[in-house]
Amino acid sequence: MSDKKIGKRLSDIHYSVLDLSPIVAGGTPSNSFQNTLDLARHAEKLGYTRFWLAEHHNMPFIASSATSVVIGHVAAGTSKIRVGSGGIMLPNHAPLVIAEQFGTLESLFPGRIDLGLGRAPGTDQRTAHALRRDRRSTKDDFPEQLAELRTYFDPSLGTGHMPVRAIPGEGLNIPIWLLGSSGFSAQLAGQLGLPFAFASHFSPNNTIGALNLYHRSFQPSKTLDKPYAMVGVNVIAADTDEEAQFLATTLQQQFLNLSRGNEVALQPPVENLADKWSPYEIEALQHQLGSSIIGSPETVKQKMQAFLDETQADEMMVISQIFDQKARLHSYDIVAEVTK
Repeated sequence: MSDKKIGKRLSDIHYSVLDLSPIVAGGTPSNSFQNTLDLARHAEKLGYTRFWLAEHHNMPFIASSATSVVIGHVAAGTSKIRVGSGGIMLPNHAPLVIAEQFGTLESLFPGRIDLGLGRAPGTDQRTAHALRRDRRSTKDDFPEQLAELRTYFDPSLGTGHMPVRAIPGEGLNIPIWLLGSSGFSAQLAGQLGLPFAFASHFSPNNTIGALNLYHRSFQPSKTLDKPYAMVGVNVIAADTDEEAQFLATTLQQQFLNLSRGNEVALQPPVENLADKWSPYEIEALQHQLGSSIIGSPETVKQKMQAFLDETQADEMMVISQIFDQKARLHSYDIVAEVTK
């Protein structure tokens, strides 16, 4: 018998969904919210653990800017899947407001709400300034904002009497996750003993370093006695490799349009997209989307296992930016099947 340690298998970990409520060309935000709820119900039936929505602003292809509101919409339309934020960009908000919003959500849907927090603006600098009435607030204030927010939920974390209370919110056990695409939040999550989610879907080159930093920094807490790391990953799955590569051109166009400053809705897939790239854009796209998993069920299973071997994650959060809703649902069908 070999002494070699057996790594994690795909069936050993949890799988979740990150949805950006995409606005597709020819569609409306109203369509997007219905598609989001359809996907959440589908994910619930398939056994996914959680369904998260992301805060972005001033982006014509993302409808989930009022993230807490959309979380309520999804939670009301489902029954057991956990629903949360991936994430709320805390520097855009007063911590008290987030405590009240998520205290309300947890009161409405007990035991089903997650609060994932990021420190980036989730938008461009002009929009970030429009969001923040106090222009002095920056991502550098994140540790202090996080401490304030956590104290609204658990006053025992504070240094004394709390003159302002979050009602609802106070006393509620709402899991807080730190999200990141670099080492800052990884280290902070470790030091505070919180679960950590890394954005491998757009920052693949920093994944292993951040996860290692999280594990090295981890201190047991009331929340966790050992580290818990989740990784976000783009997965475009279809019946054949060729079909998946075709569907993936929607995601590739999204990043190309962002880099070119083209503010447009999510575009349908196209043939021969590679003919429209410059060498610089190809390199930049690979830098951002290098960990994306695209292919048939067999290809997806192989690549997801390789990604798990590399990261040893406790959970994967799957993002599938696919133009056609039926194809998007089918992609999640395939992921659920190959990870059993």
